[in-house]
Amino acid sequence: MTPQAWALILGALALLILVFVIVSSRRSSRYVEERLERFTLSEIEERKAIEAAARRPSPIADGLNRALAGRSFAEDLSTQLARADVKLTVGEFLAVQVILIVVGAVLGFVLSGGNIVFVLLLAVAGFFAPRLYIGTAQARRLKAFNNQLSDMLNLLVNGLRSGYSVMQAMEAVARELPPPVSTEIGRVVQEMQIGLTMEQTLANMLRRVRSDDLDLIVTAMNVQREVGGNLAEILDTISHTIRERVRIKGEVAVLTAQGRISMYVIVLLPIGITLFLYLINPGYMSRLFTSGFCGWAMVVCAGLSITAGYFAIRKIVTIEV
Repeated sequence: MTPQAWALILGALALLILVFVIVSSRRSSRYVEERLERFTLSEIEERKAIEAAARRPSPIADGLNRALAGRSFAEDLSTQLARADVKLTVGEFLAVQVILIVVGAVLGFVLSGGNIVFVLLLAVAGFFAPRLYIGTAQARRLKAFNNQLSDMLNLLVNGLRSGYSVMQAMEAVARELPPPVSTEIGRVVQEMQIGLTMEQTLANMLRRVRSDDLDLIVTAMNVQREVGGNLAEILDTISHTIRERVRIKGEVAVLTAQGRISMYVIVLLPIGITLFLYLINPGYMSRLFTSGFCGWAMVVCAGLSITAGYFAIRKIVTIEV
């Protein structure tokens, strides 16, 4: 067989493994969610059910999960996956990352005819693509959560003023509002039903959702439980503050939209033009990498200029509210 044929076979196998990892992880996450919804059992029985559900990892990533248990970077990655609400374990995420590196290298080999520079570029892209997705998913989920905080507080305040307890008001929020607020509040209610204190459950939610507004709400609820006071009135005041902050953030985003678009153009346009020229005329662009020190110096200077422009514009358009 030709090298291109072997590359296509390896790419196909890597894609099949990737699909199997994702499907198996989703099946495992659905099993856990189904077990967590059964709160008709006693507390001890429910704890056993949750522990049994947690012992059902994806078969491919089982060995990786055992090898990575207790390591600091694995715990940090697990927190990042929880914040992005990605239903993958640490081992499964690393397996997906390795597979994407292989797929990128194979595609680079096929498209460029074996050019090592193009192979390395696509392999590096495969390494960073999952982390870029996790970061984007975190930002998108955090933005949606912050936009729903005002509605959540209004439901909580109305429920408390109607005579509901805090837990009953949270159950109403989990039923009435869409995700991600309903998902996070539902987890809080479930954790309280299996015996955790409200302080612990709120701290767990704050670990999953790194929101300054949520931190303010959690602090206010913890202080109110310690010293007393009218929780509905406190949350109503916080709700007004959050609504005003969301409104101001929206106005700032509109005013800085042109600057953010310029930032993306500065970063993506040179890279896109370089890849396009390399595909249509590899010999012309390969001189950057084969002409010795001068070519690599030009590549490094271009990369530094792009990076400096990105961070300069990002600093200008980022306005804290």
